[in-house]
Amino acid sequence: MAIRYDEEQRTFHLQGKSTSYVMQLERDGYLTHQYWGRKIRQFRNSNRQQYIDRSFSPNPYHRDRTFTLDALPQEYPQYGNSDFRKPAYQIQLENGSTVTDLRYKSHRIFSGKPKLAGLPATYAGQESAETLEITMEDDLLQLEVVLLYTIFSQYDVVARSVQFCNNGKQKLKLLQAASASVDFHRSDFDMLTMPGAWGKERHLERRALQAGIQSTESTRGASSHQQHPFIALMEKHATEEQGEVFGFHLVYSGNFLAQAEVDQFATTRVTMGINPFDFTWVLEPNETFQTPEAVLVYSAVGLGGISQTLHGFYQQHLVRGEYRDKERPILINNWEATYFDFDADKIEGIAKAGSELGIELFVLDDGWFKKRNSDSTSLGDWFVDKTKLPNGLEDLAKRVNELGMQFGLWFEPEMVSVDSDLYREHPDWCLHVPDRYRTESRDQLVLDFSRQDVRQEIIKRVADILESAPITYVKWDMNRHLSEVGSSLLPHERQRETAHRHILGVYEVMDEITSRFPNVLFESCSGGGGRHDPGILYYMPQAWTSDNTDAVERLKIQYGTSLLYPISSMGSHVSDVPNHQVHRFTSLEMRGDVAMAGNLGYELDLTKLTSEEKEIVKQQITSYKKIRRLVQFGRFYRLKSPFEGNETAWMFVDEDKTEAFICYYRVLAEPAAPLASLRMKGLDGAKDYRIIGTSEIYSGDELEYSGIRIPTDLVGDFVSYTWHLKAE
Repeated sequence: MAIRYDEEQRTFHLQGKSTSYVMQLERDGYLTHQYWGRKIRQFRNSNRQQYIDRSFSPNPYHRDRTFTLDALPQEYPQYGNSDFRKPAYQIQLENGSTVTDLRYKSHRIFSGKPKLAGLPATYAGQESAETLEITMEDDLLQLEVVLLYTIFSQYDVVARSVQFCNNGKQKLKLLQAASASVDFHRSDFDMLTMPGAWGKERHLERRALQAGIQSTESTRGASSHQQHPFIALMEKHATEEQGEVFGFHLVYSGNFLAQAEVDQFATTRVTMGINPFDFTWVLEPNETFQTPEAVLVYSAVGLGGISQTLHGFYQQHLVRGEYRDKERPILINNWEATYFDFDADKIEGIAKAGSELGIELFVLDDGWFKKRNSDSTSLGDWFVDKTKLPNGLEDLAKRVNELGMQFGLWFEPEMVSVDSDLYREHPDWCLHVPDRYRTESRDQLVLDFSRQDVRQEIIKRVADILESAPITYVKWDMNRHLSEVGSSLLPHERQRETAHRHILGVYEVMDEITSRFPNVLFESCSGGGGRHDPGILYYMPQAWTSDNTDAVERLKIQYGTSLLYPISSMGSHVSDVPNHQVHRFTSLEMRGDVAMAGNLGYELDLTKLTSEEKEIVKQQITSYKKIRRLVQFGRFYRLKSPFEGNETAWMFVDEDKTEAFICYYRVLAEPAAPLASLRMKGLDGAKDYRIIGTSEIYSGDELEYSGIRIPTDLVGDFVSYTWHLKAE
């Protein structure tokens, strides 16, 4: 069994592929954290908790000055009864007090993994996972808090979530409800986070833990470009290939908080969940509240181990649907080619040029619906603009299909323009608060998806369009964050539930639409990577990684994203130069080499390419089709970091280690530059590999230990080179 309970020691021992997670019951039912790390064959508590008198740390047991919650490593700590660190949850009673006292009541162990009501979460069959359900109880309140832990046989992952069940007679108010909390016995860690901004998402930032609280969070109503719902604690010497790393990733798309608190005794408490900022939840008698899921991942071999685990785990236990294991098509998107200025003939011309180059999917971006000639109007009016497309989407899709290409479409279902028929008919359907100005962003407001009537109408409008034409791809966008967060249908005491209810509504709409159209490939987008998170990945198997398509900037964006997400989830396009975001000129070759390290696409006017450029694009597409499955579903290794120098490199290796694709990029030329080489990873040392297109053959161990020389004919700024290897 993957989960064992030792009655004598009162320990719970969870064992994954090569990791152990151990908890123990202390005294009268306090649930403590004992160990998380490398797999232990049998836990006998050699490093047991020690109890000494700690000054200014109160004692729950009369005359026992050695026991205090302030120094106890707890699994789900509470507020108000001798622990002065930040709690995992907080509840307000009807009398205004916020003190609670949870003790162990019962537990059960079962095969498989339960679904979380209304929330995205990882999934597993009966044979691939086991779940531990520990019920804690506050006798006074008749409050049950159910802690859920799922361990996976093939991965070093623990999935955690929490259910609050009000079995009492009084109304309770949740002020905080974290999904997971872990108390480490040490604090000599570095903390890794992934900050960013629009156009520079998921950069990597590492800093030493210090006394006090350090955190990453979003209060924008979305997981956001600015922060990411992830935090990792790393040993000081940990690198890409060595050292222990403990990762926390929240399967949620709204406001979140992930924090590490180093206390006076040099222990560290990590807490992750819904951000308590501007959040409360009224829990009536007999009601239940379910937190989002937190994915806890462990690696003994550095950040590369975290990536290897999460890539496979998310691919097998989070991504769903027809496209989970299916190769993604090469697409052409008209956005940077036309913006809002197009008609059916212009679109057909771009599609025809794409078809001749081997592109498989045409995506019609923003501007196809009612009076949408700029970004200031018509969101919500999901009806075809007959001025631009007089014969409708069905005719345009047919013309694209006749070119041998699939047809895709852009939507932004969660938004409404002030200048729209929908807003004029239903001004109360947006998020707003009484008597306050409605802040616009991009001339639009956010529809209130906490309302069932809003959700039903948007589902109908989107479904009607998807049923009207042979649409096989949808780009689902979301181009602003939440302000004036309130709902006209919620009572005053539930207004601080709005942000979470809105996200639950977004999930419901996504679930309904993606379930109704299972053959459509959905790509999520939020101004690029502003909501690229595990919650959305559950509904949509890929995301537009960033609106910034500059090849140089994409090195950092894609490198950071690759830490957590499978490459099949990353949309990566070749766009025009000068780049529309940073106005940089880079070669078509480098732009292609960067884009081929994801789901390849193009975002430019193909009809304006020169003959030479068309030949380069055709060759890129031909080459990518040969390595597509390898790139999208192979094992990914980072070789050189753009955050540490002028060079970037990564590679892809298939499961049998018979094929590999390696990419190298140099940003700026250097005077008197050293002769560079590149060491590879993940190859079979016993195999010989031929470099495709040459007569060169090298053993896998030579390529890993000695490396391969970077060609000296790479001159100038912004250059790249690739190798395609096949085992002999």
